[in-house]
Amino acid sequence: MADAPAADMQTANMQRADMQAAAGTQDSGTQAADGVFALGTVTVSGTRDGGQTPGESTLRQQTIARHNADTVADATRLLPGVSLSRNGRNEEMISLRGFDPRQVPVFVDGVPLYVPYDGYVDFGRFTTFDLAEIRVARADASLLYGPNTLGGAINLVTRKPVRPFEGDVRLGLGSGQTRKAAVNLGGRQQGWYYQLGASRLDADSFPLPHGFRDYKRTPTDTGHSRANAARTDNRLSFKLGLTPNATDEYALGYVRQRGEKGNPVYTGRSTQRNAVRYWRWPYWDKDSVYFVSSTRLNADNALRVRLYHDTYKNGLDMYTDATYSQHSPTSSYRDTSKGATLEWANARWKGHDLRLAAHYKTDTHDDTGRYYRDVTTSLVAEDTLTLSDRLHLALGASHEKRDAKRVWQWPTGSASATNGRARLGWSLTPQGDEVYVALSHRTRFPTIKDRYSARMGRALPNPDLRPETANHLEVGITGQPWTGATGQAAVFHSRVSNLIQTAVVPSTSCGGTTCEQAQNISRARNQGVELSLSQQFGHEWQADASYTYLDRTNLSDRSVVLLDTPRHRLFAAVRWQVHAQWTLMSTVEAEQGRKVSFATARTNTWREPGGYGVVDLGATWTPRSDVSLDVGVNNIGNRWYELADGLPMPGRTWFINGTYRF
Repeated sequence: MADAPAADMQTANMQRADMQAAAGTQDSGTQAADGVFALGTVTVSGTRDGGQTPGESTLRQQTIARHNADTVADATRLLPGVSLSRNGRNEEMISLRGFDPRQVPVFVDGVPLYVPYDGYVDFGRFTTFDLAEIRVARADASLLYGPNTLGGAINLVTRKPVRPFEGDVRLGLGSGQTRKAAVNLGGRQQGWYYQLGASRLDADSFPLPHGFRDYKRTPTDTGHSRANAARTDNRLSFKLGLTPNATDEYALGYVRQRGEKGNPVYTGRSTQRNAVRYWRWPYWDKDSVYFVSSTRLNADNALRVRLYHDTYKNGLDMYTDATYSQHSPTSSYRDTSKGATLEWANARWKGHDLRLAAHYKTDTHDDTGRYYRDVTTSLVAEDTLTLSDRLHLALGASHEKRDAKRVWQWPTGSASATNGRARLGWSLTPQGDEVYVALSHRTRFPTIKDRYSARMGRALPNPDLRPETANHLEVGITGQPWTGATGQAAVFHSRVSNLIQTAVVPSTSCGGTTCEQAQNISRARNQGVELSLSQQFGHEWQADASYTYLDRTNLSDRSVVLLDTPRHRLFAAVRWQVHAQWTLMSTVEAEQGRKVSFATARTNTWREPGGYGVVDLGATWTPRSDVSLDVGVNNIGNRWYELADGLPMPGRTWFINGTYRF
């Protein structure tokens, strides 16, 4: 049995990580770097000691595990500015200050993961068991991430071993026949290291909440569990690294995902003909191979290289009814991305941290023999100027171009864009307290789907769609307002132009007198406030809270409402260290002001599902420093709430997880 001080130290470290996550910060000491694959982070000008990047929020693995966040969607909801939504394809989407996944791409170790065809990813498919941390960069994200970071970027950073042999095993059970198993093994030797992770997350369904009702004329959800809500996600990751000296590192990584899922049937009041879908995905597969390296050329220069090859295969079975006995031929497509990034860092001139980068990416989409291929290039320059001991100015600019090299039967097209950012920070104290102002101009190229999707014969292509653009302004303060507290406050304002929306145009090409077409026709405004505070009360108590106010307006037509984001969102947690071996935790998640799509047979409109508040309870028992047991109940009030019309969220659920570390 571990003595009390050892257990106390582990608990204190986990509490410290939670405090920094709630405040949108990362530990600036050496401990934060332990177990994190630093080569997989996008190191930007002005990076502080320990790898912290201004303008980024970081969730450490300890925080993710304590909140039973098995997927990236579950984890990022802990951060201010982030909200979740679900769509009719049973996909979990992340919104960052009102920007969707097409405008906030996702990366693993700095390598882009988003799907080339439509730019979306299902964040419920990415599990967290092999991650060291999740970094969320907002509108002030470094331009070194590459193209399409109009609203920010999300980087999934994998683990890196620090001892000759280490690892952990995690097993869990939960409601809806949820089963989870994960193992991570790693070792650091003289001049090289390895890291291996394997996991499986499986569920048959989830409980329906109290008072739930299926409003369809012929209900499909008549029991206590959601029908057609099964999921299986298997993930394998491997990394082999060489460290020939104290400054250079070379790593080859591989990530393999295999998934399948059901699509719970719509249960709302809409009378739209295609609202009810009997769908299943027999496979959702992704393979990523990448090489990353960092080479010190001399005392003032370093070169970082990223090479990657990513494939994504997706299959959809569309059944005729709720018996799921007969379906049309599987609809499938395959996407492939290949690319390279070269980044040069120079520190020759005093007071300057200069970085230059070049990105090349080719995306191929195969829709059952209909081929599309895009090539995207980008040149980036960023510099951080140390104006004084306390004053820092970060400047960046990039120029990007996208060329359609191959298009099935439609005309090709091209587009270019220029981006820029500036951030002025004033350090209030040596501990890192800071006041800052950030300005940026950012873009997103339209996807293959935006430009060429015929929408089953209803739409015309538009190969000359222009990039969406956004101008961002943010003013904030971060640091330690008083003893035991870490906090952050930010006010942000974003203006979006050339927003892509569907227009109706005169044409006889779609079987009638009109066709749909994606066009740059809208302007929008996203503005709001983010507040977060974490307070430690002695050794036993800790409280975390974050609040986001988000106001989104369609400036082109104020009668057209922008959907799927709440106006008010609150997340709070309280932990009590009852004993050296016992910790109790309660969280509250609440939101109000979300508007969602609601279509009838004649009109497309919206409805407001109403606000909600959900309370979760959990406990952690740590009998030894290498063993822990987590138990908990989520949505303890069994509240019926929705993030999209007719798609209820789980009712009261329970979980139990056991972890062994070695």
